[in-house]
This record gives sequence, C-alpha cells and structure tokens, in this order.
Amino acid sequence: MTNRTRTDVLLLAGFCAFLFLYGLGAFGLIGADEPRYAQVAREMLDRHDWITPTLGGHPWLEKPPLYYWQAMLAYSVFGVIDRAARIPSALDATILVIAVYVFFRKFRRGVEVDAALITASCAGIIGYARAASTDMPLAASFAVGMLGWWAWRESGRRIYLAAFYLCLGLGMLAKGPVAPLLAFLTILLFAVAVREVHWIGKTLWLPGILLFGAVVLPWYIAVEMRNPQFFREFILEHNLARFSTNLYHHPEPFWYYVPVTALALVPWIVFVVRAFAESVGVWWAERKSGSSDVALQFRIFAGCWLIVPILFFSLSRSKLPGYILPAIPAGAVLLADCLLRQFEQEMPASKWLAVLHAIVACAAIVPAVTIGFILTEGRLPTGRLTLIAVAAALLLAVALALTLMSRLHLRMLRFITLIPVVLAVAAVLKLGTTAIDQKLSTRPLAIELASLEMHRLPLAVCGASREVEYGLAFYRDQVIARYESGDVPSAEHLLVAPPAWKEIVAQHTAGRRVSYLGHYGPQNLDYYWVGASAHGKDGR
Repeated sequence: MTNRTRTDVLLLAGFCAFLFLYGLGAFGLIGADEPRYAQVAREMLDRHDWITPTLGGHPWLEKPPLYYWQAMLAYSVFGVIDRAARIPSALDATILVIAVYVFFRKFRRGVEVDAALITASCAGIIGYARAASTDMPLAASFAVGMLGWWAWRESGRRIYLAAFYLCLGLGMLAKGPVAPLLAFLTILLFAVAVREVHWIGKTLWLPGILLFGAVVLPWYIAVEMRNPQFFREFILEHNLARFSTNLYHHPEPFWYYVPVTALALVPWIVFVVRAFAESVGVWWAERKSGSSDVALQFRIFAGCWLIVPILFFSLSRSKLPGYILPAIPAGAVLLADCLLRQFEQEMPASKWLAVLHAIVACAAIVPAVTIGFILTEGRLPTGRLTLIAVAAALLLAVALALTLMSRLHLRMLRFITLIPVVLAVAAVLKLGTTAIDQKLSTRPLAIELASLEMHRLPLAVCGASREVEYGLAFYRDQVIARYESGDVPSAEHLLVAPPAWKEIVAQHTAGRRVSYLGHYGPQNLDYYWVGASAHGKDGR
C-alpha cells in the first residue's frame, strides 16, 4: 500500500466513522419504521428463523430479509439495542463510499477521494446511514451494481458484469423487484440516449442471470412455501398496490421528489445541477454531430441513473422520502466526474456558482444548531442562539466562497465543503439529541414506564400513533394491544393514551380500577394502570 493510498484509507475511514457511526445511539429509534424493522429482526433472532419475518409473532411480509439478516448479525455481536439496529445501514453506507472510491481509482483516477467524500457527505446518505431501515441496503447494493455495470461496459471484463448481477440480487433481497426494474430502466434510457441499444442485449448474460437467481430464489421460494400469502401481500399489495394506489396513505404531489432530491444532495446540489445541465448540453450538441466519447457517455449514464428513480417514483401514488435514495449516489458520481474534467483543464469556479454553493452548504448549520428548540417549539428561536448560528453560517459561507474563487479553484471544494457538513452533524449530535430522543423516540417513555412497575405488565395504547406503538413494542419487547381495535387486555396492564382520548379510555375501562400514573410532556401522552377485568385475570 502506497503512502497516498494509506492516507486515502485513513481519511475515508475517519469521515465514515464520524458521519455514519459516531453517536449512533445518542437518541432512540424514531418514526414507525425504525422500531418496527428492529423488532422484526429481534423476533427472527429469538426464533432462529432466517426465513419468515414476524412482528408480534405474526408473519410480517412487507419487506425482504436483507436488513433483518444484517441486524440479526449485529444483535448477535452487540446485543439487542437500538445502536445495533442502525449498524447495518452505517456499514452499507461505508461499503458504498469504498465502492465509489475503488471505481474512480480504477476508471477515473484523480478524483477518487473527491467522489468518495462527496458521496459520504450528501445529506440523504448521512441521514439514512443512521437509520434502521431497508433504504440504505437497497441504495448501496443498487449503486455498487450500477458502477459494476459501467466498469464492465468500459473494460469488457465479465467479472464486473457478474458483480452487477450479484448486487441486483442483493437489492432484490433488500427491497424487492424495484432494484432490477430501476437498473433496467436506467440502462434502457442510457442506451437510447447514446444510440447504442445493443448494450441491452449484451447485458442479458446467462451466467449473470443464473447468479442473480442463485442469490434471490432460495429465500423467495422458501418464504412462499412457508407463507402461501407471501405473493399476495408482498408482490400484489406492498409493491404493485403501493405504486399504483394510495393504499398506504402516503399521497404527495407529482413534483414531490424534486425538492426531496435537492435536500438529499445538500451540500452539493448546486454543483450537481450544474454538472447535470452541462452534461446534457454537451450530449445534445454532440448527438447532432454524431460524435461522443467515453467520458461524456459516463456522465450521461450517471445522469440517467439520477433521473430514472426520480421519474419512476414520481409516478407512484405512494411517496416516502427514502424511496429516492438510490438516485443520490448518481448525483455524487456525476459531480465527481465533471470535477475531473475541470481539474484537468484548470477551470475555475464561476463567482455566482461559488457564492450559491457556499450559501447552501453553510445554511444547514442554522437548523442544526437550533434543532432542539425547533422540535420543542415548532419554530426557529428568535433570540441570541439563532443570531449566533446565522452569523457563523454567513462567515463560513463568505470564507468558503472566497476560497472557491481564489487561485486554488475547485481543488479545495471537497475539503472546504466538508467543514460545514462536519459542523452541522456535530451540532445535531451535541445540541439536538436530547430533544430528538424526547420528542421523536419512545425510549424515554419506555424507561419511565419501566420505573413504575413492580413486575412486568402488559402494555396497551389508545389513540396513540403508530410511532408510539411500534416504539414501545421494541423498547419493551412486548406485543402492544390497541384499544381501538377491540384488543383490550383483561388482565391488569399499563395504558398509554393522549389526554384528548380520556373519555374513550373511560368507556373501554368501565367497571375496572384505573389509576392515573403520570404525563409524558414531550409527546403529550398520559399513562395509566388498569386493573384486571371482572371477567378474568389470566391474560388478554
């Protein structure tokens, strides 16, 4: 290993460790998906079952098992804790960054560190690398697969095409048929754009298809044999119906993924848009003349990779931010390749581009510093804290813009842009974790409930959100009963409900002893002790 390679490895290791792993358990699992996926993996581990995902003891067939398998391994090493549930995504993001570095070192030497660090520091990558979800496993496997496809196209070596099929298989195990479908659409769009449709036929390589099948089919066949409802629930409901209908109540406007993608590409969005527009412009000019070089074709490929997920998921009737994650590495790759050309030609950054990039890159410092207040009060603070944050962001933006416009040009872009990224992440971890934990996670509530028990009791909710229900299910490792569904435990139990549901709680507990135990202020939830019903004391 040369000194330069050793330096690169240490640099990437340091940034990945900080951006993806540092403070991974500083706040509890948030939302509905994180604790739900974490609990599914726990139940599979408890049963030593690597085939059927279950939640509350019942088959949970929404997603394939790749994340669950990874989390089971993490639990086996670190124990069943929220930090361990997030480790798979952090490691997948690290693998993605390494793959980008290796690809550029092999095929676009000169910007390999830039490409890797740009990928690592995108807001979408950082956010989902710290989440216990299936989005990062899909995005990482899909991105590595797409890089493998291009490596095969440029070098002709079938080992890269085999890697493409292997990664698509992993993507299929991460989130289903969306991985090969997005790959096919990307390659199709690229082949049409460069008038080389024969590459589609060349891609259909029998050994690769067999490799894909060897990765995918064992689990899909096994889970279908054990759970005959799998095809209906997973393929028909959670893929086709999720795409074509609003069955899962996530409606958003058609243009939803434009701002979502822009935010996910912060702090690089300004340069990514410029790189995309410039590449399309050059492609259009050369398309008319009939000439095109490999470097330009790679940028067109990256552009197709970027826009296909945006267009595809924009057509979906059900939209969630994480769906767009497979497109984010494409933006980083496209920008890095354009930087290579600008480095070679010693092209300076334009003043307006430098200023706009500096403003966008440093603006994130303000919400990062004030996130605790924002979560607590629902607005930006108007006092000294905001003034300090804005002043710091402006000063840093000026310094960043001046550096970009100096004789150093774009070669300092990655380092000076990483300064506000590191500061923003550090500010969130230092100043915002308590508020995030209390406001968005049920971990503190679960601790409060445990402190009240003389012995472990069943737990129910009434009127509480899915986030509360799934969060408590993970942190207490219990099946949570829900009063509204008619699932009222007959034995004594604890109950969590918003104050507005007090009358409904009274209706469900009529004739039973009920003691008000306290109020959890950050999420406006009351909790009660409910005595056993007169009909029985032996369970629910």
